[in-house]
Amino acid sequence: MSSIKSDNRHLYLQVIDRLKQDIEHGNYKEKEKLPSEFDLAKQLGVSRATLREALRILEEENVIIRRHGVGTFVNSRPLFTSGIEQLQSVTAMIEQAGMKPGTIFLSSEKHVVTEEDMRRFSCSKEDSMVVIERVRTANGDPVVYCVDKIPENILPARISPIETSIFGILEDVSNRKVTYAVAQIEPLGYHTKISPILNCDHESALLVLKQMHYDEMDEPILYSVNYFRADKFSFHVLRKRM
Repeated sequence: MSSIKSDNRHLYLQVIDRLKQDIEHGNYKEKEKLPSEFDLAKQLGVSRATLREALRILEEENVIIRRHGVGTFVNSRPLFTSGIEQLQSVTAMIEQAGMKPGTIFLSSEKHVVTEEDMRRFSCSKEDSMVVIERVRTANGDPVVYCVDKIPENILPARISPIETSIFGILEDVSNRKVTYAVAQIEPLGYHTKISPILNCDHESALLVLKQMHYDEMDEPILYSVNYFRADKFSFHVLRKRM
């Protein structure tokens, strides 16, 4: 690796560009540990203070991850990316990445409604909810753990295992079309049940997407909680100035 040559930009910006290029060209691979700060600064011909500033920004951009007392590693690149303002199924996200979607069906059970269900769906305590749990795969690898909750009068519990998009099932079986959703996304650390199913190690995080889906009549028909592998998925949002 040649050292950084001076130009009109701040040195730390040059360091950022150089490290991004090295990662892009495969000089440093995903999950690979970078050299120590001392060695890396020496290779690049910059001070450790300049290198630290560059690494700080690269960490904010999720290009690298720094583990205290262990070292600095190249972050995994997300395989799937989606605008959070675009409402699409997990199946569609996987297909858009050029991969084959699959399903590991876990369960479909009838539950009594909770107080939260009654608030979300405006249903009564005599109603029942169908709770479907599945693992979605991409080229055979588990990437999303899905929990879907639907009133039984919309989708019966006795349907056969769902192998495709829940949106498609709702249209085909119940003639109900999801038109929009209210979403909430939050990070989650290691989950004792879900992380092992998704082949996550203790360092890997999850992204939890909670969505209340509505049909063309503005009626709530589906509540979903999807646990995405954070190293496989990224979400972005388009913000417009008002």
